[in-house]
Amino acid sequence: MTVTLSVGFVPLVDAAPLFVAQAMGFAEQEGLSLVLHPATSWAALRDMLAQGQVSAAQMLSPVPVAQAVGLAGPARFEALAVLNLNGDTLGVSRQMESRMRAAGFSFDFKDAVAARAAVLQAAPQRLRIGVPFPFSLHAILVDYWLGAMAPPGLEIITVPPALMAQALVAGQIDAFCVGEPWGSVAVDRGAGALILPGSAIWAAGPEKVLAARKGWADATPDLAGRLIRAVWAAGRWLDQPANRTMTCDLLAAPTRLDASAELIERALTGRFILSATTAERWTDRFISFHDGAAGFPWRSQAEFIGARLALRFGLNQTTARQAAKTVFRSDLYRLHLAQTGADLPGASERVEGALHHPTPVASARGRLILGADRFFDARIFDPAHPDC
Repeated sequence: MTVTLSVGFVPLVDAAPLFVAQAMGFAEQEGLSLVLHPATSWAALRDMLAQGQVSAAQMLSPVPVAQAVGLAGPARFEALAVLNLNGDTLGVSRQMESRMRAAGFSFDFKDAVAARAAVLQAAPQRLRIGVPFPFSLHAILVDYWLGAMAPPGLEIITVPPALMAQALVAGQIDAFCVGEPWGSVAVDRGAGALILPGSAIWAAGPEKVLAARKGWADATPDLAGRLIRAVWAAGRWLDQPANRTMTCDLLAAPTRLDASAELIERALTGRFILSATTAERWTDRFISFHDGAAGFPWRSQAEFIGARLALRFGLNQTTARQAAKTVFRSDLYRLHLAQTGADLPGASERVEGALHHPTPVASARGRLILGADRFFDARIFDPAHPDC
């Protein structure tokens, strides 16, 4: 029996697993008919999910964590899967770009330390950085990247992804961190230049998750399992290079991203045009949907996010970390993928930032290779040590 399920999304490349699950038959194979509902902002999507207008949604990974630690209102969500690792770009206004070029910045799209120094040198007295939502990996990446070097006048301003280029042109922000294709849209509109992929700050940042209201997956395990498996199969399809052209065309549709296939291809290939005067730059694993257990909701990822939120908002570290780890449901992910033969990690936590190269790890089938997960400053985050 086919069950209709409503799922919400914001038009971004990292909503691709939902589009592919719907369009390529992976949901149908699980007996699901997915009805996808667009939202104009992350706040609108959060409210759609909280009020039951949709059963599940693409969601910024820190939102369930922020809710669990008491920062984002009374609603409670859980992450049933990670939709993608990485997928963000950081960029600057044309004015900032000019000052950075004059100072000799190379725009190599790799070196987060050099980019930070160049941004701080070129920054106006009051540096304003646009991010799509206060509780987003974008905000966490910016906060972690600037750290103690952040200028006193720093403002992190909320700007919906589709309006980021407009905010640059209007002089409302000086820089941004946003999911693709909206960084590339800013470049193509002549509004700014790209300086880094988000992966240059954290090589395996869980950008978006498949979220549901707390308790929904436990109360409807059959339905949750069908959805998790459909999204997992879609992610596996997406990470096959032979499917890239079809993916670009599929995502470009007006009911999905309503952007050119060429813009979308930049994110899927990692080949970016940084500005009108910079040659193409390439970055490996700009966005990942499946390979290296990309969809696995590591509890240590949630704990790191919780730790960063605690630092930023003055919360108790131990309490925040413990609350955070409960919302990434690796137990449900294992349960519902058991019948697929997926090669899942042997543990549900790991030391974040420890892998600088692809590394074989213990797994269900013994063939799993995790990708690099290093932080730009070579720190590690160990769940076993509260002081990390």
